[in-house]
Amino acid sequence: MDGIVCEKPVDFCENSAYNNSMSLIHGVGDFFALDIGTTAIRLVQLSGDAQHGWTLQKFAYVPVEHKILEDGSAAGIRRLGETILGAVQQAGITTKNVAVGMPAAKTFTAIVRVDNQPEDELMNTIKYQLDKYIPMPLDEATVDYVSLGVCPNDATKAEVLISSSAVSFAESRLEMMESFGLNVIAQEPESLAMARALTPIGAQDARLIIDLGERSTDIVMMYKGVPRLVRSVPGGFALLIRTVTSALSVKEEQARQFILKFGLAQDKVEGQVFKALDSTLESFASELTKSIRFFQSEYMNAPVGGIILSGFAGMIPFIAEYIEAKTNVPTTQGNPWQLVRVSPEQQQVLQPVASEFAVAIGLAERSND
Repeated sequence: MDGIVCEKPVDFCENSAYNNSMSLIHGVGDFFALDIGTTAIRLVQLSGDAQHGWTLQKFAYVPVEHKILEDGSAAGIRRLGETILGAVQQAGITTKNVAVGMPAAKTFTAIVRVDNQPEDELMNTIKYQLDKYIPMPLDEATVDYVSLGVCPNDATKAEVLISSSAVSFAESRLEMMESFGLNVIAQEPESLAMARALTPIGAQDARLIIDLGERSTDIVMMYKGVPRLVRSVPGGFALLIRTVTSALSVKEEQARQFILKFGLAQDKVEGQVFKALDSTLESFASELTKSIRFFQSEYMNAPVGGIILSGFAGMIPFIAEYIEAKTNVPTTQGNPWQLVRVSPEQQQVLQPVASEFAVAIGLAERSND
């Protein structure tokens, strides 16, 4: 697994507040990270810290049927709990403390600008103006916010990252985890965790980080160590599968295999997969271009140095070359393991699924302090 080991640990984030931001529920001490994905459960426990580097202690990857993840009945929740606890046991994790990812569809995240002022005054200002920034009544929301510091291109303004979720969802997730015997110390939007793991070490320019999920796509623009733009757009890998299924008259499972095996290669299966996906992916690339233009309208002197792909976007052959050609921005596959030391034995086990761990690693790289 080339590039999985960080030989020279570097502090990932200039802004230590962001490195431990968006708790929604705060806590300290040893913990493991839990990513309840759309197709698998992923667990990661790390030792170390951002300054000196991380070491992979324990992990698990357990494929899960979609219907189990979507079954909200008592029986469905029980099966999910059995799967999670089985993964915990498989990994050899003993702590009950867990940091859990929250799907983008269940959260609202935004970066707002207010007049620059001392930190305590800034936090009070935001506290009393939250109803202006979130799309739901305050009494129905769980909200967290953190200062990102002075706006890079306007010293009179400060930026604040705000994340919210419906109380009903946050509490139901908390109660579910507690029913499994786990202690939730933090719930964090998956997009922010993913960006923490994938932001290149020492990047001074802006990077657009893309996570193509099963149903939707998370987009985060990182600049000077913190998020400056957070979006979630509908349409994920499932849309690509349906497109190929219809165009090639094949079953969905075969379409999935075609996309992951041949990708956008025009010399494979007569380029049929590429032809089927071209229009859909061109619209996707257009969304990325819109995000870049919006960011640069807000940060006029900030160059966008690259696009980083994760999730299914990190698994489809030749999609990086396609997106780079459409956006004119260098595009690469992301490496969520860049700050994590992994043993040769662990690397061998992780090899087939390593690219899927961005959210879990990002959650695990939260500060313990």
